[in-house]
Amino acid sequence: MSDALELSTFSIVARDAQTGMLGVAVSTAVPGVGGLCPFAKPRVGAVATQAFVNVYLGIDGIRMLEDGLSAPEALTRLVEGDPGRAVRQLSIVDAGGQAASHSGADCTPWFGHLVGDGVAVAGNMLVGEETISEMLRAYTSAADEDLVERLMLALEAGQAAGGDFRGRQSAALKVVRDQEFPLCDLRVDEHVDPVAELRRVLGVARKQLFPFVESLPTRESPTGPPPADVRELLLQPPAERSR
Repeated sequence: MSDALELSTFSIVARDAQTGMLGVAVSTAVPGVGGLCPFAKPRVGAVATQAFVNVYLGIDGIRMLEDGLSAPEALTRLVEGDPGRAVRQLSIVDAGGQAASHSGADCTPWFGHLVGDGVAVAGNMLVGEETISEMLRAYTSAADEDLVERLMLALEAGQAAGGDFRGRQSAALKVVRDQEFPLCDLRVDEHVDPVAELRRVLGVARKQLFPFVESLPTRESPTGPPPADVRELLLQPPAERSR
């Protein structure tokens, strides 16, 4: 099997205890990680699948959480049923804040994971353990920030500590709240410095996208057009909006 097929990734899955929001942040030296690694469903949980990635671990993991399994229970069932478990990494957090992670014995060094209260970080083919330990430190020390920012800070800390030893190529940030659509689903699919580019895109999204998302109709409140200030913002050409 070629190393090019491996999502040698550093990632974080987390649940915000105050809001119940769930999310995943991830970066790797393979393009398009946002389409393969992060999975999240409101009021259900979040999953990151990586290393010699099996996308169905993310798909089936969300389904198992939706069926009522806890993160540790879903992880056990997924790993036991996967013949490629030795080359997989998988992290899960559920809607109750339980987190769990698996690192197969044959993942490419350095590899490993850490699990905290409502959070799990994992990585493989890394410069060293500092990548994930710094991610967890950054996440836990930013408890006053919203979940989007905490995940972004964790990703930046992982990159600053070394990240993927092959280099950098893509990054993604996904956060869900109480609606069926995400609050944040941002991707940098191919870039020389994807984590830094994701930070730039997030800054633009906070000013130009998030107000629009916050104004969207919901199941509970299928309202009409967005507020006047949001409409005015969206009517402006992108270059003329406040960045």
